[in-house]
Amino acid sequence: MNDTPESEPTADAPPAPAHSGGWFADLHLAAAFLTRLPLPVAPCGPGGLAPAMAVFPLVGGAIGATAGLVFLAGFQVLPPLPAALLALAVATLLTGALHEDGLADFADGLGARGGREHRLEVMRDSRTGAFGVLALVFGIALRAACLAAAPSGWAGFGALVAAGALARAAFPAVMQALPPARADGLGAGAGVPDAGVAARAAVAALVLAVLGLGPMAALAALAASAAAAIVLGWLARRALGGFTGDVLGATAQLVEVAVLLAAAVAWR
Repeated sequence: MNDTPESEPTADAPPAPAHSGGWFADLHLAAAFLTRLPLPVAPCGPGGLAPAMAVFPLVGGAIGATAGLVFLAGFQVLPPLPAALLALAVATLLTGALHEDGLADFADGLGARGGREHRLEVMRDSRTGAFGVLALVFGIALRAACLAAAPSGWAGFGALVAAGALARAAFPAVMQALPPARADGLGAGAGVPDAGVAARAAVAALVLAVLGLGPMAALAALAASAAAAIVLGWLARRALGGFTGDVLGATAQLVEVAVLLAAAVAWR
C-alpha cells in the first residue's frame, strides 16, 4: 500500500466526516479500495474513506470467503498444501497484492540502515530488497502451512473468512493508535477514523471470526491478531514515527498470519 510523495511528518490529519454516504455506499467504497474489482466510485474528498473503514471487515471476510471456496474445492482433489497455495493466490489476485506490497516495503524500511527519513525513502522505492522478499516468502509460507493443517475444507474456509475480517479490522485500530508518519500520506488522504468506526469494525470482525472458527478459537485468534498489531505498531512508531499505507498493509498480513496460527493451534 503505497502513499503519495512524502514530506515532513505530522500528527495532524483530517478528521473523518461526521456522516458517510450510507452503509451500502461505504461498502461499495471499501470494496473499491481493498480489491481490484472494476467498481465505479464517485470522487471522494479528503477524509472520505475513514467512515467506510467500519465495513472493511465485511469486505475482508468476502475476500477470505472467495479464497475459502477455492480451498474447499481444492481440498477435495489435491493435497492440502497445493490447495492452500491456490487459495492464497486467488486472494492475492483479488486484492492486487495490495497488502503484500505493504509488507515488503515495510520490511525493507525496517531493514535499512539510517534514520527515519531514510527508512521512509527506502519504503518509497518501487524496487523490493532482500528483507522485503524474505518477508513475503515467510508470510506466504506460514499462511499456507497453517491452512494446510485444516482438518477439513470447511475448517479452512472458516479460517480464511476470520483472517480476512480481522486483518482489515486492524486498519482503523492502528490509525487510532498511531499518528500519520507523513503529512501527505494515507492519513491525510483517507482521514483518521474515529473510535466509533474502529469499534464497529472490531465487532464486525469478531462476529465473522466466531462464525468462521467458533467462539473459543475466535477469541484466541482475536488475542493473537491484537498482539501482532501491537508489535507491528510499536515497530512502526519506533522506526517511522507513525503509520503509513505500507504499515497498514504489513499489519494486515501479520494479522492474517497470527489468525491462521491460532486456528492451527485450535485444530491440533
